[in-house]
Amino acid sequence: MPNIKSAKKRLRQSESRRVRNKSVRSRIRTRIRALLATTSAEEAQAMLPDLYALIDRAAGRGVLHANTAARQKSRLARHVESLSD
Repeated sequence: MPNIKSAKKRLRQSESRRVRNKSVRSRIRTRIRALLATTSAEEAQAMLPDLYALIDRAAGRGVLHANTAARQKSRLARHVESLSD
């Protein structure tokens, strides 16, 4: 446990950020699993914009690295495209 006042504050901040980031990542993973479980191309296509927005928002806020966000979006787009074939 930290003894210095600023270190205690950093501990509180990092814990609240960890919880928030975990929640955001969990929400994204849940939506990704739902999209991957979908067999309908139209339904998957409808889910994609909301999922893109979540991923972009997470990347913008530093929850996800920009390259990770781009990779996830690319793979999801490929998956949805494969459903429509």
